[in-house]
Amino acid sequence: MLFDFHTHAFADAIAERAMASLLNTAKLNKETENMKAYTDGTISGLRLLMQKKGISESLLLPIATKPSQQTTINNWAAKNAGEGIYSCGTVHPDAENAVEEVERIKSLGLCGVKLHPEYQFFCPDDEKIFPIYRKAAEMGLFVVFHAGWDPAGKGDILAPPKSFAVIAEKFPNLTIIAAHMGGMRMFDEVEDCLAGKFDNVYFDTAAVADFISPEQFFRIIEKHGADKILFASDAPWDNPLKEVKMIAELTLNQSDKDLIFYKNAENLINGVL
Repeated sequence: MLFDFHTHAFADAIAERAMASLLNTAKLNKETENMKAYTDGTISGLRLLMQKKGISESLLLPIATKPSQQTTINNWAAKNAGEGIYSCGTVHPDAENAVEEVERIKSLGLCGVKLHPEYQFFCPDDEKIFPIYRKAAEMGLFVVFHAGWDPAGKGDILAPPKSFAVIAEKFPNLTIIAAHMGGMRMFDEVEDCLAGKFDNVYFDTAAVADFISPEQFFRIIEKHGADKILFASDAPWDNPLKEVKMIAELTLNQSDKDLIFYKNAENLINGVL
């Protein structure tokens, strides 16, 4: 069984435009100039990918790139969740009602909050964001962060692994999912300051197969614990079977692989809904 804990889709009316824009941005970056999409960016496209790749359940991670978008996006996410697709909501840190929107995310039956520092232009350890974390913890919602490098980033990386160490210590009751194994292309720092140090931090495997060595991947899992790792693909931006293969080839017992492939995800979801 497979539960993909990191996927993206857009409303049908904007999917084609959004996908084209993101692909064009990726092609400007040397590391992602050959990136391709594995769905058309719609919910139906995500379902088709799940069917083709043998994925039973997925978590949708919508992102509000403007404060004005969060209400509409969260309504859309709630409407499209179901039949094997779960969804987080999203808030924009600059929205005046961001904290109140976290409460509404809970009332909509969504299971967490998605934040993307590179698209929303904030650092995770900035104190102005702390009320959002406080409310999410109070509501029992986990928070999923983009972590580390992103092809669309401009200048310094805004969400390095050390920033999650800060908030993990300050908010021990907040469940943090640091995507991309704690920090895309910053895996040495993940090993140094994050892996194995905090009980409230999870890593997902989204899109890391092309960026991390099998040896370092295994070391981070061994240090952090298989019970804190979530299989994820970053669909439509990666073929989920890349991460499936990478995990399957690890010298872990089947019980640990089952935790990574689906049990950890189910436990987190069941703890919220």
